[in-house]
Amino acid sequence: MKKYAYIGSLGFLGVITTEFGVIGILPQIAAHYKISIDKAGLLLSSFALVIALTGPFMTLLASGYDRKKIMLASIGCFLITGVVSSCSPPFWLLMVVRILPAFLQPVYIATALSVAVSRGNKSNENELMSIVFSGVTLAMVTTVPLATYLASIFTWEYSFMVQTVVSLIALLTIYFGLENMPVTAKKSYGSQLSILRQPTFIVSTLMNFFMISGWFCTYSYFAEYLNKAKGMDETMVSYMLFVFGIIGVVATWLAGKMLNRNITATTAFFLSGTLFIPVLLHWSNGNMVATVAVIGLWGFMYSPAFLNASTYMISSAPHALEFANSLATSFGNLGVTLGTTVGGWIIASKGVQYTPWMTIVFGALAFVMILLRASLERKESYAMKEECLQ
Repeated sequence: MKKYAYIGSLGFLGVITTEFGVIGILPQIAAHYKISIDKAGLLLSSFALVIALTGPFMTLLASGYDRKKIMLASIGCFLITGVVSSCSPPFWLLMVVRILPAFLQPVYIATALSVAVSRGNKSNENELMSIVFSGVTLAMVTTVPLATYLASIFTWEYSFMVQTVVSLIALLTIYFGLENMPVTAKKSYGSQLSILRQPTFIVSTLMNFFMISGWFCTYSYFAEYLNKAKGMDETMVSYMLFVFGIIGVVATWLAGKMLNRNITATTAFFLSGTLFIPVLLHWSNGNMVATVAVIGLWGFMYSPAFLNASTYMISSAPHALEFANSLATSFGNLGVTLGTTVGGWIIASKGVQYTPWMTIVFGALAFVMILLRASLERKESYAMKEECLQ
């Protein structure tokens, strides 16, 4: 039943609009508060860091509660954040209200995925997950560029108004569209925590971390990069976010189909973008047509990143879906934090045009983790055959 997956996707749209909506307006926020762009980037990196540090624990604590109530509480917190942020509060308060919903973001994602999968068949599990994750790419093609566009015409506060409206719609849809879903058989903490002892899961987690770190070295400063390195104004940046996102919707749908066939090959295919997109961005130089084409390809290769990372991690721990998902979200956001921090440091010390080269470094490390997991799985398979023969 895909209804629950689409409802989860709408909530995800509100979550991602809040988390990544600031990407297109960081230069305006920096100018308004008279701070550097790397300090403004804390609005993104601190959000991600809170998720990384608290996500698994919050998900474990929430695992025994009614899933509908958990989803409502999470989106309600995002709604409050949008309202306060749109009032242009002092920077310290803006930071506080940005951080608060981060505690519940991984809880929402893990719960929404669990609800979607529980109402479907095992054969289309990855496809249902891709529907939920399509909220990420839908945000990239609708709310994030819209928020950036409105900020370019009016003021940056309008960006947060968009986030508020999306969160309110998601809240009402969950309230009226979902039935109460009490947890009848709560899994023990020990059974869920046991995945932390599995070498393949640990390596899969590191792959997720490095892959997301690589993408966010540059993506966190998307507006700054296109403005300074490619000479685009704020309106043109909003158009580029639209191109980036609309291609990403197609990519996420395609990734969901591909993951049903081969998880590792699909993950490696999209990960390859971390190696060649930076080179193409460099070669496009000042050619506008070439730059737009590369941005479209960038959106295609990047957009399924969180879906691929979560599916790749869950495939090594299928019996602990919610907890594995929360860890995928946490380490993905730890990657956002590291990527944003490294990108900010590169901008402050070298210049924004150099940020894509760090994407290659982290992408290569992610590929090493994929190869290492393949090696571990071969050894485990060989050991199991030996036991059977004995």
